[in-house]
This record gives sequence, C-alpha cells and structure tokens, in this order.
Amino acid sequence: MTKRIYRLVLKSYLGPLVFTFFIALFILLMQFLWKYVDDLVGKGLEWYIIAELLFYASSTFVPLALPLAILLSSLMTFGNLGEHYELVAMKSSGISLWKIMMPLIVLSVAISVFAFYFSNNVLPVANLKFKALLYDVREQKLALDIKEGIFYNGIDGYVIRIGKKEKDGKRVRDVMIYDHSEKKGNVSLTLADSGRMELTPDSRYLIFDLYQGSHYLERTDARNYRVARPFQRSTFGKQSKVFSLVEFELTRTNEDLFRNNYQMLNLRQLGHAEDSLIRQFNERKSETVRNNLKHFFYFSRLDSAGFSSVSLSGRPSGDMLASLNSEQKREALDYAVNKARQIRDQVIFNRNDEEIRRKLIYKHQVEWHRKFTLSFACFVLFFIGAPLGAIIRKGGLGLPVVVSVLLFVIFHIISMTGEKSVRSGVLDANIGMWLAPAVLLPIGIFLTFKATSDSPLLDAEAWMKFLRSARSCVHPDRWRNKKNEIR
Repeated sequence: MTKRIYRLVLKSYLGPLVFTFFIALFILLMQFLWKYVDDLVGKGLEWYIIAELLFYASSTFVPLALPLAILLSSLMTFGNLGEHYELVAMKSSGISLWKIMMPLIVLSVAISVFAFYFSNNVLPVANLKFKALLYDVREQKLALDIKEGIFYNGIDGYVIRIGKKEKDGKRVRDVMIYDHSEKKGNVSLTLADSGRMELTPDSRYLIFDLYQGSHYLERTDARNYRVARPFQRSTFGKQSKVFSLVEFELTRTNEDLFRNNYQMLNLRQLGHAEDSLIRQFNERKSETVRNNLKHFFYFSRLDSAGFSSVSLSGRPSGDMLASLNSEQKREALDYAVNKARQIRDQVIFNRNDEEIRRKLIYKHQVEWHRKFTLSFACFVLFFIGAPLGAIIRKGGLGLPVVVSVLLFVIFHIISMTGEKSVRSGVLDANIGMWLAPAVLLPIGIFLTFKATSDSPLLDAEAWMKFLRSARSCVHPDRWRNKKNEIR
C-alpha cells in the first residue's frame, strides 16, 4: 500500500518537475537571445556555433531554473492531489502528510546534492566555455554584405562601392574600389563599368572580375612628390582582384585567458584565490604606507641651494616663514601646495586601488557561498511548495504558477539584495548570501506545520467565516438587524 502511494506521488511529481524545468530554461534562454541578438545576427555564424553557444548558456541558467522548477512542480503535485481528494483518501487511511512527502523529501535531498555537484564541478566549466565563446562571437565581424550605393569598409584595407547589383547577386555595375592596404590614404582608386564577384568554394576569398575600367594612382615613391604630384592612369579590359576573407572566420580565443575569473573556479580554487588576494591586499596596504606615502612625511627647508629635506625630529620651531623674503615665501607656498596635491593624488590612487582589490575579494566570497546556497534553496523551496499545494488544493497551471512565480520573485529579490550588499561591502558574505534561505526557511516550516495539522490557512470559506464573525463582533446589533431583514 505504502509503496504504491510512493510510486503515485513520485510519478505525479517527476513529470511536472521535468516539464517546468525545461520551460523555465527555455524562457531564460529566450531572454539571453533577446539580450545578445544584435551580436549574433548578420555574422554568418555556422549553426553548430549557435547551438554550442546556446548549450553552454542554458547550462549557466540551471541555478535559476532548478529552484523555480522544484517550487512549481511540488506546488502543482500536491495541489492536484488535494484537488482530486487523493490526499484526503490517504490521510483517512492513516497515512500522515509527512509520510506522503517522504519520497519527495528523499528526492529533494538527492537533487540538492546534485545541485551542489553541478555548481562546484560543472558550472565553472560551462561558464568558461560560455564566456570564451560569447567573447569570440561578439568580436566576430559582420558577414560580407556589400549593398548598392553604400561604401563598404568591412574588408581591411579596402573600401568598395557598387552602384547596382543584378538579380543573381553576382553581376554588378559601376564599381569603385579604394585601396588602403599601404595606409597612404586615397592614393589608389579603381573604377569599372561592370564586374562579377564570387566566393571561392571554401568561402575564404572573394574574387572580383572587373571589366572596362581604369586605375588611378598617385605616386608617392618619387622624389619631391609633394610638389610635383606625379599621377598614373591605366585602363584595362578585364582585371581580377582577390580579397582575403579569413578575418570573417570565427577565431577561437585561448580559454586560459578566462580561466582565473572567479566564475570559472570551484570551491578549492576559490578558497586558494581568496587567500592569495587577501595576502596581496595586506601587502599592498603595508607597501603603500612604507614606500608611497612615507617619503612625503618630512619638512622642506629653503636655503641658497633650493629646497632640502629635513627630518621630523629636526624640524625648526616658531614661524618658519619669518626669515624669508616675499619671493622666497611665494616660492615656498607654491612648493607646499604642489606637495599637498601630490599627497592627495597618491592617497586617492591608493584608495581606489584598495577598493578594487576589496571588491574582487568580495566577488570570490560571493561565488564561494553560491555553491552552497543553490542546493539549500532547492531544499527550502520544496518545503514551501509542497505544503502550500496541500493547503490551497489547486492543481494545473493556473493558481500554482501565479503563487510560484510570486514566491520565486520574492526569493530572487532577497537573493540579489543580499548579493549586492556583499559585493559592496555592506554585509558579510556569511550573512548576505544566506539572507534569502534564512527568510524563506521559517515560512517553509510554518507552512509545513499548517499543512500537517490540516489548518484551513488559505481556505476561502474559512476566511469568510472569520470575516463574518469579526464583523458581528464589531457591529453585533447591525449584523442582527441584517439577518432579520434577510429573513
């Protein structure tokens, strides 16, 4: 009997879990495409490059999609069981809600363990592949697209203008080509009445066959060319030009350049990197005082040889400007102002440098704690969705979706607030990164207690009875008169 119930609950839960997970992943992927559509369109990327980019991008969205899927699927599962009175039948057979939830609790623990393994071992690799490939795609030049009447400078060293294209897209008329390959300006120009452009089979070269044209060249290799302005003009019946399109091919950047980023590290690497950054930060602070600022702490004395340094212990007493004439006073004040400005600039530079180093340490701490908060969030959100579904007793994609999205938005806002507070140094990472689970865990405990005790927490009829009784307590005579009028 119990095993059949466990199979029923698991079967009811796994379907919505997989469905909602991929739906959430798809929505996040569409958001990614909407954000980077300008960097992907018009670059002639192969389909497998786009597929690889989307695969790695979807892997990085798992930390967002998995908690939402667990919350929504658990709420839908127990909402369906409650709506079809299956929970009531199980409880009437003497099976408590805890026992009904037990297989899903075990499954949630397994999912939490998998989420930790994924965030510690798979996610850093996915981030590395995704960031490296996205960088290459964004740096990729737009595909060759020479339009009519527009100067095209996509090929390095050349500017091409075509007056008209025929319908086949190969035959062209009124061709103008500026050659800037020698970086001497507009000194070489080719004009042609017509031509034909065609790609080689491997798409690595563009062949331009020009007909009935002229080539104009300003000679810059002759003596006194700036004065004489020698000019060369030649005509041709047919001329072929070959343009290399190797630069239009996607160049893959070495992934080692991105490997030390905090998003590409696992727990052990993050701990080692954080220790190194803290040690470098402390060494930098001591070095700043010892080498950069220490030599400013002295007095300068003006004598016949100019300014000379005087140690703090040997500083003169009394009015230091009394023995100086007006010219020396002006010179001494200018010297002091310049020294003060140097100290101010040095202090500002050191302060900004320390702030950058401190924020980098905070980012490593955020990433370290994120490995644990993902798995813990999956566990907490299950204990919110399952009892809440048993209380509201509504399945399907209506009310459960609304409630799940609302709760997940609250969870995400609290998470982002805590994370930004840690990044800015307002909160410690041990507090800020665990703020959302700490807020939602008592809610999950409360809902679980209410569900196991069959509390009518979200029952509309129970709330109506409560409001009617409250109204009668506030205005008993008016409520009694209303009842008499109804009768």
